[in-house]
Amino acid sequence: MKAKFKIDHYKFKTNLSKGINISIPLISGEIGPNCFWAPPYEASPVVTEGFIGSIESGGSVNFFNIKINPHGNGTHTECVGHIEKGAFYVNQCLKESHFLTELITVIPTKIENGDRVILRSQLEQILDSQFPIEALIIRTLPNDEDKKRRIYSNTNPPYIDHQAINFLNDIGIKHLVTDLPSVDREQDEGLLLSHKAFWLPNREIVSDKTITEMVYVPNSVKDGLYLLNIQIAPIQLDASPSTLIIYPVKIKA
Repeated sequence: MKAKFKIDHYKFKTNLSKGINISIPLISGEIGPNCFWAPPYEASPVVTEGFIGSIESGGSVNFFNIKINPHGNGTHTECVGHIEKGAFYVNQCLKESHFLTELITVIPTKIENGDRVILRSQLEQILDSQFPIEALIIRTLPNDEDKKRRIYSNTNPPYIDHQAINFLNDIGIKHLVTDLPSVDREQDEGLLLSHKAFWLPNREIVSDKTITEMVYVPNSVKDGLYLLNIQIAPIQLDASPSTLIIYPVKIKA
């Protein structure tokens, strides 16, 4: 299925049958990905007297409970309710599902304390799009498939400097997607500088923006423009497991 769409005076086209899923599947009983010491994702059949919700175990249907921590178990999309009091839920804050996005690849910079950080200067050098992108996908290097199973807890993974987030605010990014477990440092004494820079610029709440963490973009996918589709579960929470699909786009003459 082919589609054409227009943003401002720019015209684009894409093939909706050529989507690339960049979310990481969760499989019960298998390792990762996992971060912030969250319990692992689990799925288990309901068991009552005379009933088991597993066909493999002799039941008539599959009927499973799941246990999940969206922030700690795989690909998830979060809203300002992650850091702010009040009734902010991702299923209400994410008001649209399709966005013109740019995929970029960055090597985090090692700074004096040993942290690996994505800096404002790096994003300024890479991002110079003439097109009205609303979303940005940041793929970090190295980019091996271990990211699909990695246990990040107590490893001080790379993160994004809050000044880089300020730059993204300046250029109008409303939906930030990254393969990192968090835009902030793993242990930062609760400062959450990058989350706050994104959702609370000038100390004002911006509730229609989202951050998606722990995606995996294969090396075969080239940097450039895409149509991004963000799908979340219809649950009222500050974050939800999510599926993200990107579609290569071409500029239509």
